[in-house]
This record gives sequence, structure tokens and C-alpha cells, in this order.
Amino acid sequence: MKQIAKELLSIKAVSLSPNEPFTWASGIKSPIYCDNRLTMSYPDVRRLVAKGLANLIKENYPSVEVIAGTATAGIPHAAWVAEELGLPMVYIRGKSKDHGKKNQIEGRIDNGAKMVIIEDLISTGGSVIDAAQAAKREGAAVLGVAAIFTYQLPSGVENLKAAGIPFDTLTNYDELIDVAIENDYISQDDRLLLQEWKKDPVSWLK
Repeated sequence: MKQIAKELLSIKAVSLSPNEPFTWASGIKSPIYCDNRLTMSYPDVRRLVAKGLANLIKENYPSVEVIAGTATAGIPHAAWVAEELGLPMVYIRGKSKDHGKKNQIEGRIDNGAKMVIIEDLISTGGSVIDAAQAAKREGAAVLGVAAIFTYQLPSGVENLKAAGIPFDTLTNYDELIDVAIENDYISQDDRLLLQEWKKDPVSWLK
């Protein structure tokens, strides 16, 4: 969805810097940095995202019964999508609390409830796979994942496929690069660097 990509670039939720790359927490050098939390501060953008995710879910997961958000970035979007669809909502912590009832999932899930998990961003897929596994342990039937953006990293695609988790996104790395070029954020020469990174992020610039 090119409009989503354009908005993410416009509000600087996604930044592209092929010649002065960012360093991720993992140590990977990257020409792109994505912080979709910024969408919360822009009502028009967050409404566009919520409606887009809701439509994506209605089209691909019509039997959904509960919406789940991943902590923390997926939580607000899950709330807006659940409101849009008129469905219950829960959220999934990265790990169980160490006090009280020691919940990993906040909210109520009926056994066998058909769930779609909302994630803001998919890179290697690890966090959303962990969230799906936690939901399944609580009795949910995870239909799939709906996210705002994916880096389209081969490892992420392979990991989610191996875990048997379908996923759909509003926009992706390739589309974002196209939009960035169309709107003069980057040059055609930059495209080559950006495409090389996607093929092998770990070895890029080494």
C-alpha cells in the first residue's frame, strides 16, 4: 500500500540512510531504521493504519474472534483495530510477569478463540513467533499476523514459514524504496545499496 509507505516516510517513522547506516541493537549495520511508534502521534496516519489493518484482516482472516497486540509497539494498533472491527482485544508480553498471576497475556481468551496478532514491524520474525506460541499455550487458535511493515528479510520469511504462521503487511521494504525514489528521498544509486542489504544484512559493509 503505497500511501502507507509515503506516510511512514513523511513522518520519519522510517528513515533511509544508505551512506551513513544506522546500527541496530544486534550490532547489524542497516541503511534503514523503522520506528512505527511515531504513528501514534499523528491521528490521520494512525487512522489510516488502523483501517488498513482492519481491512487486511477482514479480507484474509474473516473468521477472527480476538485481536492481540505484541508488547509494546503492537498494543495501540491492536486496540484501534479491535475497535474498528468490534472485537475483543488482548496483549502479549515478551515474557510472563514475575508477580501476581504471572500472566504473559493480558485480557481474556476463550479456549479455541481464533486470533490475529498485530505487530508493528517484522524483521526476523522472532518476537511475533514467541507471541504466537504464548497465545497457543493459552488456548488461542492463531490464524496469522498482520503488521504495518516488513523488511522482507529472507530469514524472517523462512522463520515464519517454518513456524506455520501466515503473515500480511500493509507495506514492505521494496515498496517503500519505490516510494522513496518517487518522492526524492533517495536516488536510484541508493537503491542498489538498499537491495544488497536486504539480501544479507549480517555481512553488509563487511
